[in-house]
Amino acid sequence: MAITSLTLSSMCSCTGLQSSAPPPPPRLRICCYSSTQHSVHKTLTHIHSSGVIACLRANSAELALKAAHAALSGGISVLEIVMSTPGVFEVLQQLVQEHPTTTLGVGTVLNVEDAKNAINAGAKFLMSPAMVKDIMVDAQCGEVLYIPGVMTPTEVYPVSALGGSQYISALKRPFHHISMVASQGITIDSVREYITQGASAVVLSDAIFDKEAISQNNFNEICRLAHFAALQGNEALEWKKRSTLK
Repeated sequence: MAITSLTLSSMCSCTGLQSSAPPPPPRLRICCYSSTQHSVHKTLTHIHSSGVIACLRANSAELALKAAHAALSGGISVLEIVMSTPGVFEVLQQLVQEHPTTTLGVGTVLNVEDAKNAINAGAKFLMSPAMVKDIMVDAQCGEVLYIPGVMTPTEVYPVSALGGSQYISALKRPFHHISMVASQGITIDSVREYITQGASAVVLSDAIFDKEAISQNNFNEICRLAHFAALQGNEALEWKKRSTLK
């Protein structure tokens, strides 16, 4: 039996950093895996129970490690490191050794070689901006969760124009069995809104790894933002749980 997870991305620019440029349109992502893959199911369960996936991109391996440690110290339990980060696999490997209970993954994976390197380094999940068939086939036969884009950039749906979190709510009615994650540009303040409208989790990038804070090596600020984000995710999931019991 196949279990399908839909990832719904809602795009917006980083506050105060790129206000002159309009945000790119959102994307839809979908991932399929066999229900017999225990470790993959466990990864998805961790993502659902966290409510927040922190997405890290950095200009150096050293900076990535420091920022990751700050976010994990703040309470983040699911972390994605983007492929463009220098030494991404070495960074991932070190984090896996130091934080064995954390769910760690790699983002913007575009080919099988990178996917295999990420898995060998300890990645529990992979994300791609578009569907890469060979990665999907390998993932379905292996022990890693794969979350690809289901459309080309020219086929992107304007989800934010359709209502953002309200659109997720509308989708959940006919597709209540599908797990949805809002990603790319979500703010910490909107975490609860997305989760209460039906998202299982949200992906936070600049909202946690603030560009100004990173440029100033202000890891205390990253830790603070991570703590706030994790708290918002937990509170939203708890509220959602209570509301379903009523």
